[in-house]
Amino acid sequence: MELKEGVTKKRMSKPLRIILKSLAAIAIAILLFIAIVFIVDQVSSKSEQGKIQSYGQLVPVDGKKMNVLIQGNGEETVVLLTGYGTAAPALDFKLLIDKLSPYYKVVVIEPFGYGLSDETDKERSMDNIVSEIHEALQQLNIDRFPLMGHSIAGIYGMAYVNKYPDEVRAFAGIDTSVPTQGGMDVTFPITTFKLLKQTGFGRLMLNLDADLYAETPFDEETKEQMRMLTYKNMFNDTTLNELESVSPNFKGAKHSTFPKELPLILFVDAGNTSNEGWIPLHEEQVKNSVQGKMLTLEGGHYLHHFRSKEIAENFIQFMQEIK
Repeated sequence: MELKEGVTKKRMSKPLRIILKSLAAIAIAILLFIAIVFIVDQVSSKSEQGKIQSYGQLVPVDGKKMNVLIQGNGEETVVLLTGYGTAAPALDFKLLIDKLSPYYKVVVIEPFGYGLSDETDKERSMDNIVSEIHEALQQLNIDRFPLMGHSIAGIYGMAYVNKYPDEVRAFAGIDTSVPTQGGMDVTFPITTFKLLKQTGFGRLMLNLDADLYAETPFDEETKEQMRMLTYKNMFNDTTLNELESVSPNFKGAKHSTFPKELPLILFVDAGNTSNEGWIPLHEEQVKNSVQGKMLTLEGGHYLHHFRSKEIAENFIQFMQEIK
């Protein structure tokens, strides 16, 4: 009997050893893959640091440096505000800047955590963001201008106008957020995003996904600079804090509106199906303005990538009409 049990154990131990060896090999392969992804990200990040080209100028804001691009010599200044998560706002707006700069002095603010600006530990509340933009403009002696913004800049721009009503001549929105739009009470997986950044898997995910700029009309050099700045700024602590603040910022803006007397022109993505009632929400904003106008354009959320000519022409005409 004892002999039979010993033989059985030996027979069982062989497949068990095979399974254990297979599991160990899989575990080693996984660890090796994680290590390779991390090392590739570290080496690539270090290499890209020397390839990112400077643009704009650094302005002192709240003890840090905020990057600002200025192009054009027009008598009137237009200030451009970016949407959330745009890695390099001054480059992202390049096509629109080129259309506006023959007629205006165009100023692009790169908030903390974006483009070539510093990061900040300061809470990304709407009030802090607006105050920092204001301080940057004050440093540049810019105190009277039309304000143009993309995406979440619809919320920030509204807050800016209400906080500094004497500074903004008009507001132009490029598929801008609306305080009452749905789905902004979501909780984002911030810890997961941080882990993706730290391990290098954020870069891997971007590389596996479709190239954000592949089909855009930017020149290849600009595309490459934007890609590198995307890797650099993706999931940094400042923009993650802003993402975490999205819900409270929208909640705080829920009952806000643009001043009725403020001229308002909105360029809205005609094909937006992800936000319920997207066009009616913007129609309501325009209806509440004594000088309001809305244009729907095909081209996706980043309308300024593909419809910069139409945006610039209609904006220039609108500004002439309200004078």
